[in-house]
Amino acid sequence: MGGKRAARIVRTLGAVFLAAVVAAACSSGGGGGGTSATNPNEKVRLTIGTFGDFGYKPLYQKYMQEHPNVTIVEHVAEYNAHHNTLQTRLAANTGADDIVAIDEGFIVQFKSQPSKFVNLLDLGASNIKDRWLPWKWEQSMPDDKTQIGLGTDVGGLAMCYRKDIFQKAGLPTDRQQVSALWPDWNAYINVGKRFEAKNTGAHFFDASTQIYNAMLGQASQGYYSPDNTLVIDTNPAVKQAWDTTVQAVQAGESAKLTSFSPQWNTGFKQGTFATLTCPAWMMGYIQDQAPNTSGKWDIAAIPGGGGNWGGSFLTIPKQSKNQKAAYDLAAWLTAPEQELAIFKTLGNLPSQPQVLDDPAVQALTKPFFSGAPVGQIFAASAKSLQPQYLGSKNGQVRVAVENALRRVEQGKQESEAAWNQAVADAKKVAGQ
Repeated sequence: MGGKRAARIVRTLGAVFLAAVVAAACSSGGGGGGTSATNPNEKVRLTIGTFGDFGYKPLYQKYMQEHPNVTIVEHVAEYNAHHNTLQTRLAANTGADDIVAIDEGFIVQFKSQPSKFVNLLDLGASNIKDRWLPWKWEQSMPDDKTQIGLGTDVGGLAMCYRKDIFQKAGLPTDRQQVSALWPDWNAYINVGKRFEAKNTGAHFFDASTQIYNAMLGQASQGYYSPDNTLVIDTNPAVKQAWDTTVQAVQAGESAKLTSFSPQWNTGFKQGTFATLTCPAWMMGYIQDQAPNTSGKWDIAAIPGGGGNWGGSFLTIPKQSKNQKAAYDLAAWLTAPEQELAIFKTLGNLPSQPQVLDDPAVQALTKPFFSGAPVGQIFAASAKSLQPQYLGSKNGQVRVAVENALRRVEQGKQESEAAWNQAVADAKKVAGQ
C-alpha cells in the first residue's frame, strides 16, 4: 500500500490475534523454501507490524492452516506512529515485531541502518529477486550485497470520482469523457471552478494534501536529490506543486479535510467531496469506509498522467528471535499468488511484472467502481513508473509540508509565510 497506503494511511486498529492448533508442519508453500522453523514441529509465534490494510488477514489464516505449528499476531498502527515506533524500538534493540512493514516514504531512512535488519540475501532472497520490478527490488537495498525488504505493492495513480455528484453538477460521468476534462492540473482546477459554481452541497476534492502529493509524485525529483541532499527550496517542482494546490484551495474547491481523520472517513459516506486522487491502494480504503456507495464511484485518468504514491516493504529486524520463520512468511505473503489475491479483493497493486501481466489482472473490473477496468488502468500505470529518489528523512519532510498546507487551507496562515515555515521545518527535521 502502498502508501499501502500510503498511502496508504490510515486507521488505528487493535491487535488482531490469530491462532492455530499445533501439529506437524508443512513446507512453506512457495515463499523462501524450507520449513517455518529450525524444528518443523516447534511452536512458532510470529508478530507482524503493519499500517492500514494490507489485505493479509485471510492470508494469515491460510498460512496457519498450512503451517499448524505457526501462530501469527498482527499489530496495526497509524502510519506515522508505526514508523516512529519502529525507529524507537530499533534504537532500544528491543520490542520490534518479527516482520515490520515500511512504506516507501521511510525506506531510505531505515535502509541507512542495515545493521538493524536481517540481510534477506542470507536467507535466500536472491532466489526470488526476479519476482519484482527492478526499481522496486533496488529501493530497499542499502548496497549491492544487502537487501532489507521484500516489496509488497506500488501506488500507481488515477483519479476516483463520484458519478452521481458529477451528474448534479452537470459534468460528464463517462470515465473517458471525464479523463478528457483534465489533461493537466490547471485544467483540473478549472473543472473544479465549474463544479463549485453549481452548489451541489459537495466540494470538488477532499484535502489539499491529497492533490499536492499526487502532483509531486509525478515529478522526476521530489524533496531529495539522489545524493540524499534536501532540495525542497531549489527543486522548482516542489514549489510548483505547492502553488498549484494553493490556487485550488483559494478557489474554494477543497472540503478542507485532514486525510485519514475520522472526518475524512465520514466524508466518504456522506459524499462531502466529488474527486479523490486515487493510488491503487485507495480503492480498498474507499470500499471499507463507504460500502453503501458502491456503483456511485468511477475511475478516470490522473491529471498530468502517471505518477506513484505509496508502496511498501516487509522487513525483518535483526532483534527477531524467529528470523527464518519470519522470512518464510514474508516471502510467502509477497509471492505472486498472494499479491494477485490481494489485488483482486482489496486493490493493492502488485509490484511484480508477472502478476501485472496476468490475464486475471488485465481482465479485472470492479463493480464497486462502476465496472472500471482497474486491472488495465493500474497495471499500465505501474509499468510506466519512474519512481523518485526518496531521501532519508522524506517522511518527516512530507509531514512538515503537509502541516503547512493545512494551515493555509484552514485560513490560519498566508501561503508565503506557510511556505517559508515549511522549508524551515523541513530543513530542521532533515538536519540540513
